[in-house]
Amino acid sequence: MTAAEFQKLSHTIPTDPGIYKYYDDDGVLLYVGKAKDLRKRVSSYFSKTFTTYKTHELVQRIRQIQFTIVNSEQDAFLLENSLIKEYQPKYNINLKDDKTYPFIVIKKEAFPRIFLTRNKINDGSEYLGPFTSAGNVRELISFIRQYIPLRTCKLPLTNNNIKKGKFKVCLEYHLGNCKGPCEGLQSEEDYNEGLQQVRNMLKGNLNAVILHFKKEMQAAATNLAFEKAELIRKKIDHLENYEAKSVIVSKHLSNLDVFSLVREAQWGYVNYLMVQNGTIVQTHTVPLETKLEESDEEVLSFVVSNLRTSFNSLSNEIIVPFPIEYPDPAITITVPKAGEKKKLLELSEKNVIYFKEALVRKQLLHLEGKTDMEKKQVLYELQEYLQLPETPVHIECFDNSNFQGSFPVSAMVCFKEGIPSKNDYRHFNVKTVKGINDFATMTEVVYRRYKRVLDESLPIPQLIIIDGGKGQLSAAMESIHQLGLHGRTTVVGLAKNEEELFFPGDSSSIKLPWDSDSLKLVRRIRDEVHRFGITFHRNQRSKGTIKNELETINGIGKQTATQLLKQFKSVKQVKEQTKEQLAELIGQQKAALIYDYFHAPDGLA
Repeated sequence: MTAAEFQKLSHTIPTDPGIYKYYDDDGVLLYVGKAKDLRKRVSSYFSKTFTTYKTHELVQRIRQIQFTIVNSEQDAFLLENSLIKEYQPKYNINLKDDKTYPFIVIKKEAFPRIFLTRNKINDGSEYLGPFTSAGNVRELISFIRQYIPLRTCKLPLTNNNIKKGKFKVCLEYHLGNCKGPCEGLQSEEDYNEGLQQVRNMLKGNLNAVILHFKKEMQAAATNLAFEKAELIRKKIDHLENYEAKSVIVSKHLSNLDVFSLVREAQWGYVNYLMVQNGTIVQTHTVPLETKLEESDEEVLSFVVSNLRTSFNSLSNEIIVPFPIEYPDPAITITVPKAGEKKKLLELSEKNVIYFKEALVRKQLLHLEGKTDMEKKQVLYELQEYLQLPETPVHIECFDNSNFQGSFPVSAMVCFKEGIPSKNDYRHFNVKTVKGINDFATMTEVVYRRYKRVLDESLPIPQLIIIDGGKGQLSAAMESIHQLGLHGRTTVVGLAKNEEELFFPGDSSSIKLPWDSDSLKLVRRIRDEVHRFGITFHRNQRSKGTIKNELETINGIGKQTATQLLKQFKSVKQVKEQTKEQLAELIGQQKAALIYDYFHAPDGLA
């Protein structure tokens, strides 16, 4: 949908709070958003220049807009979250958290059993949780059963069945793990008191459990049941030891939810600490993928709402590193500056950073700190898979980085003995190529790099990786042949998405084993060249050293270039317009300059 098309319907959009939905040609839901003022928010998509390709792509695909008016911002927030969960639109934040978490269920029945389940059904039972670790839940249930006798059998313990004497106590009764409600040896009131202690334990409120047992111990001692009192005293000792081992933050704090966020490119990671009665009872970190230009505040607000709902949080206070929107005015949002709450936030931040680094370590191979033999083993493996004539102790990798309407830059990273050699990293401002032309750019930077290597008698790498398709590889080989390096090094291309390597001229590619260290090394090299290139490009843009391509056309200034991008969203779209379409916006003279620039026989766009 173009800005002109949108203008025709903009007046029909309400100014109330609500949610908006974007659909494509096929009626597929692309995006769901919330707004205090629907008209103002939706209009912003068609009146400003976005900095990401995905946002441009979204706006281009919109064919239908639907609205739902609600009574308040809180209602809009809740409705947006429920629709995103249900439909998972392509351009909304995608939480990479598809696990099913275990609950502890207190079954709705006479003398309720407790057990682990992953299926939450509407049967009237009480579900506690969810919990992030099934192993921890089983350990917790085992711990509970040591101190609170509850039945494990599936017998239908109705009053009639018990009165008729249908059941006999089992071994669990004789072992002291059950009080025998099946024979009427335990009342429902006493059994339910035990269940209440289970609830207290699961909520981290061990003090209430310990106090309950102390009263039982005193009652037993008063009745001269000293053996029973001694058994209860041992239970109290064990519970106090368990409490000492628990992650107790502070007995002065009550129930809190703590969240922290780390972002890297389109990825984000959020850690959640659930604190109850001053004790951390849950900790969970979730990765997510952002699709548009969401701010940190928008991302964290979205995840906070989702995780609190998923983990059934009833805390009235949320600790976060910066202010966020939250729909419920009864919930206090706290950004601590010092004290115990600040320490809690710092603990959450440590957890999220550790999670992110652990995730990266799983995907990439890090050889820092390894022995020479361990490093060599990976390189030998890579040599064998690629049938290289020499062990690739020196690897260099190239990647182009460009931005809609901006000149490209290129980056090269160097790995020696499988480890980044950052002093040998190089970046290139492209000099001879006009416009966006990845092939010509690759030809230029490879030539410049190895011309200098030859001129200065520097070592030639055993392996050169070109990050891109076969076109980029062929372009790089032009320079390799021109410099006479063919046969003195091996050059391979790395497919952008498939993680396949291919040699010049080969129709089939090589796939390294998915779990091999050699593939992890290649991934790490690829990600490092992406990071280095994107960082350089971002720095260049922030310094203003990269201009919009339209501004380089003689007779076209910054104001005209901005006007065109605001209307058509990208240089590519400008290029596709007719001279008449351009003239409607900027006049015939300037339209002719731009049209001739892009369509001249020797022009590059």
